[in-house]
Amino acid sequence: MARFNFILLAVLVLCALGLVTSQHKARKLYAQFEQEQERARALDVEYGQLQLEQSTWAMHGRVEKLAGRALQMSAPDPRHTQVVELNAPGNGLGNSAAEVVTMPQRTPAGGIAQINAGSGSGRLAAAAPQRGPVPRGAR
Repeated sequence: MARFNFILLAVLVLCALGLVTSQHKARKLYAQFEQEQERARALDVEYGQLQLEQSTWAMHGRVEKLAGRALQMSAPDPRHTQVVELNAPGNGLGNSAAEVVTMPQRTPAGGIAQINAGSGSGRLAAAAPQRGPVPRGAR
């Protein structure tokens, strides 16, 4: 009987040590979990700040001002703007889409600039200053 009690005592001590070890690991893992949650909150705050900064940098007025100042770009004169319908009537697509095409104009640097906007293209092309006579359609 003493031997049986000794074996039970050894099993009890081993179970107690296992319990203490598992509780210690659980507490360490919970502390790591809280640290990672705090890090995730900090990253969420930083992400929000970066989104705000991006929206500030991409504001239409700011981009337009920089384009005018740094690149000498300006909105085209409405007299030189022509709307071209992309969808022909009767093709089943309707005529809701249109492309705005500007006629080529001289830039202050002596080149020719043409802005194509509309239907999501938003392209801008500027040619180098011309050395010879200006083509008829460029005036």
